[in-house]
Amino acid sequence: MTEQKPQEESLTARPSHPSHRHADWMFGGVYGTVLASALMAALNQEGEDFTPFYDASWVLVTAATAGLAHGYAHHMASHREEAGGHRWQVLVRALWNEWPLIVATLPTVLLLTAAGFGGWDAYDVTAAGLGLNTALLFGWGSLTALRVGHRLGRALLMGLADAAIGLAIIVANALIK
Repeated sequence: MTEQKPQEESLTARPSHPSHRHADWMFGGVYGTVLASALMAALNQEGEDFTPFYDASWVLVTAATAGLAHGYAHHMASHREEAGGHRWQVLVRALWNEWPLIVATLPTVLLLTAAGFGGWDAYDVTAAGLGLNTALLFGWGSLTALRVGHRLGRALLMGLADAAIGLAIIVANALIK
């Protein structure tokens, strides 16, 4: 019986599937945009006073909390026995990697802040915010798909799938209210 050696991978060989390593930050953008849309829809209640500054602060606080929880969960899920100092560095890196989630909520925060200064109507602000975030979801999905190597047609379909999440929030907002 002869011993078989494992085949070594060629350094020039292309991977069989696109690399997702470079697009990881984009996924936080999708998550943050969905979070901002859901919060915008939930915080605006018909018949109540429109409080855009309050709503903007809650969008930011919730995004920061979700980022911390998500980063901590990733850290704990991949936790290994390591020296204490290194473990803290890994935790800080995991938390830092959640910045796209928080940044993705900024268009909603800025819109709500502008609404507060401008005295805009709650319905119009909510409709504009949900529409903007649905368009951003389309952009995030398409850009992510292109970034990981999909062709344009497929990337646009993936963008539409992400935008469908925004549309689902719009429909839920209309049905619940």
